[in-house]
Amino acid sequence: RHITTGKAGETLAVHFLKIKGYSIIAQNWRSGRSEVDIIAFKENVLHLFEVKTRIGKQPVTPEVSVNHKKMNNLKQAAAAYLYLHPQWKMLQFNIIAITMNYPVTEIFLIEDVY
Repeated sequence: RHITTGKAGETLAVHFLKIKGYSIIAQNWRSGRSEVDIIAFKENVLHLFEVKTRIGKQPVTPEVSVNHKKMNNLKQAAAAYLYLHPQWKMLQFNIIAITMNYPVTEIFLIEDVY
């Protein structure tokens, strides 16, 4: 069930980012064991997004689950991506927290987390 929830959240996040003016470059980009959920750009800045999705009210919000280990994973993936695409000079890490409370879905963008 968590895989289905995650994929649904990433789909919502992509639509949300497009509405906000981001151009999507890649989804689920991998380098070894490291992964970036969404890579996009806007105004000459490369944005790497970690997407966390939860269903229903829970005691912990989705963004809280982006811990130190997850951020290190994201940084490793970013380094690998930049090695392959050195034209990017500006980089920003972001979190998209999605809570699906049917019929309302909340999307919370946290920018420049690292």
